[in-house]
Amino acid sequence: MGIIFRSDLSWADHVNYTVKKAWKALHFIMRKLKKGNSGTKSLAYTTLVRPILEYGAACWDPYREGHVYALDRVQKKAAKFDYHTSKSNWETLSQCRKISRICALFKAYSGDRAWKVIGDRLQRPNYLSRIDHDWKIRNRRQRTDIGKYSFVNRTIRLWNRLPAETLGTLPCKRSAFRKRIRRVINVVNERESEWVVNYLKSAVN
Repeated sequence: MGIIFRSDLSWADHVNYTVKKAWKALHFIMRKLKKGNSGTKSLAYTTLVRPILEYGAACWDPYREGHVYALDRVQKKAAKFDYHTSKSNWETLSQCRKISRICALFKAYSGDRAWKVIGDRLQRPNYLSRIDHDWKIRNRRQRTDIGKYSFVNRTIRLWNRLPAETLGTLPCKRSAFRKRIRRVINVVNERESEWVVNYLKSAVN
């Protein structure tokens, strides 16, 4: 499968393996395309490196800051190589992993055969508040970090916070659902960025 499992269910080994593999691919591109134009460099990154960083990320999406930082460093280096700055117009890796997780849960919720084991265990909540949408899933209590931050539990929390209009026409085509989720995640990310900028400005003043 290309994904490293550990007996304690930690994804540390897989994250380290992914980072090393991505760095190797990126350094190859940097050697070969040293004099290439921006479009060629960007295409090479999104074709050869980005798939390594995203493969199977729905299940191993890290929650530890050190792992997230290690993955982000690869994209920042690629952006510096391409745009000569750490910023780029690429979707962040964190955003991509969130979208992948929600879309995977959507498959389980919709009864996809490949996700049937998870789908069969999803339960309706005992009650719905006024702000809840009709597709809310019951949260599962966990005592360990491995349980709390597992794919299912983290994604259920995201799913339950989605706007009702995003889920309002279920069932729907996967491609259409992915577009809606991407739009929502991008808007949330922009708002969070604006909040951080405003907070820093107020702190300076």
